[in-house]
Order: sequence, then C-alpha cells, then structure tokens
Amino acid sequence: MPELKASQLLTSAAKTAATSAAKAKTKHVTVGATAVGLVLAAVVVATAGPWDASGQRKAEADRAASQEAGGGADHGRTPAGAPSAAPSAPAVLAAPGASVPGPTKHALADVLDPLLKDPALGPRRTAAVVDAVTGKRLYGKSAGDALIPASTIKLATAVAALTAAGPEHRIATRTALEKDAKELVLIGGGDPTLTAREKNPYGAASLRTLADETAAALKKSDTTEVTLSYDASLYSGPSTHPIGPNENLAQVTALMADEGRTDDSTSGPAPRAADPAASAAQKFADLLRERGIRTKGGEPGPSKASGQAEDVAKVESPPLSALVERMLTHSDNDIAEALARQTAVAADESHDFDGAGRAVKKELHKLGLPLSGAHFSDGSGLDRTDKVSADLLTGLLAKAAEPDSTALRSVLTGLPVAGFTGTLSNRYGDPADASGTGLVRAKTGTLTGVNTLAGTVVDADGRLLVFAFMTQGAPGPQSAQAGLDRLASSVANCGCR
Repeated sequence: MPELKASQLLTSAAKTAATSAAKAKTKHVTVGATAVGLVLAAVVVATAGPWDASGQRKAEADRAASQEAGGGADHGRTPAGAPSAAPSAPAVLAAPGASVPGPTKHALADVLDPLLKDPALGPRRTAAVVDAVTGKRLYGKSAGDALIPASTIKLATAVAALTAAGPEHRIATRTALEKDAKELVLIGGGDPTLTAREKNPYGAASLRTLADETAAALKKSDTTEVTLSYDASLYSGPSTHPIGPNENLAQVTALMADEGRTDDSTSGPAPRAADPAASAAQKFADLLRERGIRTKGGEPGPSKASGQAEDVAKVESPPLSALVERMLTHSDNDIAEALARQTAVAADESHDFDGAGRAVKKELHKLGLPLSGAHFSDGSGLDRTDKVSADLLTGLLAKAAEPDSTALRSVLTGLPVAGFTGTLSNRYGDPADASGTGLVRAKTGTLTGVNTLAGTVVDADGRLLVFAFMTQGAPGPQSAQAGLDRLASSVANCGCR
C-alpha cells in the first residue's frame, strides 16, 4: 500500500513540523524548509517556478506588503455586493493524504467558530474551507457574500489570464522599421517586467538585449541613423488607475521598463515615471546610441507602426506562469494590471479597465466558478469597488488543484509561504499562530479596513485543504491579520474528525 505509507509519512512529518514551529520562540530554517517541502508535495509540484521568492530579503517583503495595502489610503467607492450560491464540487487533485479521512464539518466548526468571532476581525467576516480531494465545502460562514477582496483578487486575475492566454504565453517587445522614412518604432506588447537595468535578477526580457539585436540588424543593412518613435497603442482607455496616481502602481501602458520605477527598487511603493512609455523609449534611444545607432529629431515621440513596417528584433517575457508566480508572491500590482489586459486581448474584449474586468469574468464563467455578486474593476485589487466571495476564492484554488488543471498550477506555486516568502514572510511570528509557519501558503489582501487571506494548507492528517477568510471594518490591520493567520494555522493543525 505505497500510497497509504506516503500519506502516513506526510502526516507524521506535518505534525512534527507544526509542533516544532509552535514551540519555537524563533523561526528556524530547518523546520520551515521541511514544512515548505510538505506543502509543495501536497499540491504535487515537482519544482518551484523561475521566480520562486524563497529567501526574499526582509526589506523587499516590507515593500511588497506596503504595496499591497495601497499605502493605507481609503479610496471609498464601496457598493454592497450580492450573495451567491455555494460552488458545485469540482473534480480535484488526489493529494497526499487522500487515503485518510478529511475533517468533518462539525469538528472544523468547533475549531473555527470561536476564532471567527474575534472582535479584531471587524463586523463583517466571511469564511470557506474546501477539501481539495473531494471539492466539497467543509466550512462556510456567509461564504457566498461578496466583499472587497483587496489583493486576493489577483487569484482571479491569475486564473483568468492563464485560461485565456495559456501558461506558456510570452509577451513580446519588438522593433520595426518603416523603411521609406527610416523610422524605427519601439513596439510595446504589455510586458511590465521588461528591464533596462544591467543586472537582471529575474530573467526578464531586456531592453539592452533588444538594443543589441536592433543595432546589429540595422548595421547589417548599413543603417546607422534613424528617427525613433514608440508604439504603446495596444492598450486603450485611461492609463491612470481608477483610484488615481499613486506609488503602488505605474500608469497602465503597453510599453514600460522596470514598471516605470525611477529608483532601483523591484517591488513595493516607488516613485514612477509620469509617462512610462516615453521613459522606456528614451532609455532605448540612449542604448542605441551607445551601440553606434544615432537617433535624430530629439526625444522619441508616440507613433503607430504601419502594416508595411518590417520587423527588426524582438525580446520576450518569461512565460505567463512565471509572471503569475511573481505577481502572487510579491503582490505585484503592475503585473496584475498587465495580466488583466492580456486577458482582455486574448478574450477579444476592449483593452482597457472595463474590458479587462469583463474578460476576467468571462474566463471564470467558462470554468463554472461561482460569480454571483462578483465585480472586477481592476486586476490588482486596489479598487474598492471590486467584489468577490469566499466561495469564489476557494473555487479558484480548488480549480487550480484539479488533476487536469496543469495550466493553472502556478496559482498554487506562486502563493507566499507563511513566515518565509513574499507578503507572508514577516507574519506568523506570534506564538499563537506560529504553528502555521511553512504549512500555510496564501495570498494576502490589505486595504484600509479590509483584510483577506486565501490559500492552501495540509492539515494534521496530511489532507490538502483550501480556504478563504475575508473581513471588512476591522479596527486595526495588525490584529486583523493576526486573527486571519490564526484561522489558517488552526486549519493546518486540525485533524478535526
């Protein structure tokens, strides 16, 4: 009975890791590494993606958490959501532990009900826990009510983008030459991770590489001087996010370098270029000049490549699955808005905020997910008019765990690991919830008065569960986050039979 033995080993190791983490006054890498390995095994992930954030520096994690919170600003716009029906049970991944019984509804309620009543969570709270083996909901409190999701909406953005465009899709940035006018056009495809920096820690597409290849091709045809322009026409509508300009998100444009950042940061709030497309084009002009190609006519201006323009060179982003992982681990708002637009492009909707929202909803509808009361105003969760339910969040995670949903697997591998990576790296330090360290993988969500947590755990019997906890109106973010962490840790440590 090899399956049963594997499950028993997983159960024993999970209990050991959880107990050790609970007793430890400080977090030890050895315990965390074991726990992380258990969770990865539970979701049947052989290797982490190319942008796995384990070992992320504390300062970078702080910036990511601040970015997710939108600077703590209250952006208003809070229409009430409508309730939805419970999700139907999907076919799901037979995770390690499938041969042991899952938790019972009654026992799980005995554990979670008192924790969900914590006043620190505020007046509105919803919850759902789903067995990833059977797809059945084991626990629910107003789970169909749609609340403000904050950054947990990125789970919906990720699933929609992967469904519409595919996990192997790469976003191209290219150059094309209008030969008669000797006009070189830098054409943006919507890659927010395109970098102009010498150091490229994430394997992103490089504007320097594009300059190398473009200059070489031009010199081959004896061209050493061009008029440079740029084409960012792929996206339409306003480029400014509905909440207005802020340091948590650049202008949403089809052409940018380093997310429009004007400092050396890679995540979190940062000063941004007023016009990221123009800034990227100017950097490209400088790079061409260094490579022996002069640009005339002053600063590059906006244009649109004609059908007669001949392709010169091209660079491509990492695959969409890698972008999803980075977006979820770091709660990257720029990648989120770009993926929402890529969904709109693939779904043949208008390439603006409204079209992206329609496209996300369309793709999730195709998957049969519970969408009653759901509303998608953006891809990042910064807009307070966004609405989703705990049922939808657990439905997204359960769908990503289905055996035939390999295209969605990066939704699971991109989740931050409690106490170790991304926006969870500085949480789970309280002894009351430290037992979830390494065992909880979850997407966080934070706006003023809004705190959410949705992810996966392996319970004390080795059973893979997905959960979503949503709160609104909490008096303080730290106490609310601690309450959510305690709920997830309790699920992780619960045999509950």
